[in-house]
Amino acid sequence: MNPYRHFIGEIVGALQRMQAAGELPEKLDLAAITAEPPRDSAHGDIATNAAMVLARAAGRKPRDIADALLPRLIANPDVVSGAVAGPGFINLKIADGFWRERLRDCLRDGVAYGDSTMGAGHKVNVEYVSANPTGPLHVAHARGAVVGDALANLLIKAGYAVTKEYYINDAGAQVDTLGRSTYLRYREALGESIGEIPDGLYPGEYLKEIGAAIAARDGARWIGKPEADWLPAMRDFAIATLMAEIKADLETMGVTMDVYSSERALVDSGAVDRAFQDLARQDLIYQGRLEPPKGKKPDDWEDREQTLFRATRFGDEVDRPLKKSDGSWTYFANDIAYHHDKYRRGFADMIDVWGADHAGYIKRMKSAVQAITERKGELDVKVCQLVRVMKNGELVRMSKRAGSFVTLRDLLDEVGPDVVRFTMLTRKNDAPFDFDLVKATEQSRDNPVWYVQYGHARTRSVMRQAAAAGIATDGLADAPLDRLSDEGELAMVRLIAQWPRTIEAAAAAHEPHRIAFYLYDLAAAFHAHWNRGREEPGLRFVVEGQAELSRARLALVQAIGFVIGSGLKVFGVTPVEEMR
Repeated sequence: MNPYRHFIGEIVGALQRMQAAGELPEKLDLAAITAEPPRDSAHGDIATNAAMVLARAAGRKPRDIADALLPRLIANPDVVSGAVAGPGFINLKIADGFWRERLRDCLRDGVAYGDSTMGAGHKVNVEYVSANPTGPLHVAHARGAVVGDALANLLIKAGYAVTKEYYINDAGAQVDTLGRSTYLRYREALGESIGEIPDGLYPGEYLKEIGAAIAARDGARWIGKPEADWLPAMRDFAIATLMAEIKADLETMGVTMDVYSSERALVDSGAVDRAFQDLARQDLIYQGRLEPPKGKKPDDWEDREQTLFRATRFGDEVDRPLKKSDGSWTYFANDIAYHHDKYRRGFADMIDVWGADHAGYIKRMKSAVQAITERKGELDVKVCQLVRVMKNGELVRMSKRAGSFVTLRDLLDEVGPDVVRFTMLTRKNDAPFDFDLVKATEQSRDNPVWYVQYGHARTRSVMRQAAAAGIATDGLADAPLDRLSDEGELAMVRLIAQWPRTIEAAAAAHEPHRIAFYLYDLAAAFHAHWNRGREEPGLRFVVEGQAELSRARLALVQAIGFVIGSGLKVFGVTPVEEMR
């Protein structure tokens, strides 16, 4: 149960009774009513804006509505007291017994606690990573992979039917450049001196391995042949090799895609033509000239008659070209076709996780999705800002294999997948991030990964200690939870009860980093109470000679372990049983 959503229902019920009694107009929109924790916990457990949002439509002052509503809310046996604050907010103090029952919910559900029906099985496509198959994944790709995968897992927990997708950009100029770069390394593998890598080709040494593999397979077959003969062979072999490496790196990090979509296959299937015809049917395609832009010219602006998409009808600054001067489709046209294909597959809701260099592309793509779905679809773009790998305050280059960047494989080998995944989620995706190799592995509360994992390990340690003391640790959902009366214990109980709301709020906002913040707060509360027990033996989780009190406290400890385990599952991180 999300207790805050539960109390929205209770508040709406009270308002409906006021309507039935003639105290409020019958026709009021109650959908905007919220119930949430107040900013200051001293004000109570739940605050509602009900009187504020209804005042205008009801033709009454907010405080008048609040004063009339409050007695009805206090009549609820789960409400201890309440007060009207400010212009008309209502703060409620909820009975400790209500919160203890939420703890019992957690104990019954285990790590499934917080699973929600909010999504109601609605289909969502989450596309992430989607790196060009022109080289190994680097740390910026890692961030997109982690954010996308955690967001997909979060939506699944919130009740959505999620498809995880990778879009392979295997068409266009960049993969032709890959083919030419591979051909150079192929010639090198056959003993030719290639000198400096020409400008415009990929310099990474990873292509040496690919060129050598082609040389071993084909010998000198392609030497002296025209580009039209060898380019497809070089390009396709390099793409296949690099995609296999990309998939292996993702698998090592625990990322498994449901679908890999090929841009080349999409274009060859006629999907771009279908999308074009759909836009033309809506009179969203025309022949025209673009005005010269003010300031810096965008890359896609050309002073010529061309085929344009009416992007301005959907909030973009200018209309956008769909064809190049040679008559071929633009990248934008291919991307429209790809999202059109998603919509045809049943995904009205789409989430794309992009790198920082694509931020300027958002408006045109969102306008395109509005167009191709006839305003029935929605695209949310999550931009992941750049990542710098640091050690002792200095930038790190772990290898030369990839050229000038740190690969995901390097990072995984250095700190492991769990540390990479959790650390990448300790900051919002659109904020720049310094991945500090020292902090990511140190054992202190300044390292959220260690601190949260230590919290889980400590719960398991307490349970082992209890078993060793002969205290039964099964059936804790039936423990006498009314024995939990210390304010520190009750604060943790209330925090556990917030987990379902945290899941739903993070899923609605598409912000998985909220889970990291919550887990850190829960671990901090647990560690703090543990430390209190060291000073005050009566507050320890296992108290000698008091089996029932100990079982109640063990129920709390087990619930904390369940919630941390539940959150780590969303992150794709394995909870540890003990720290080593």
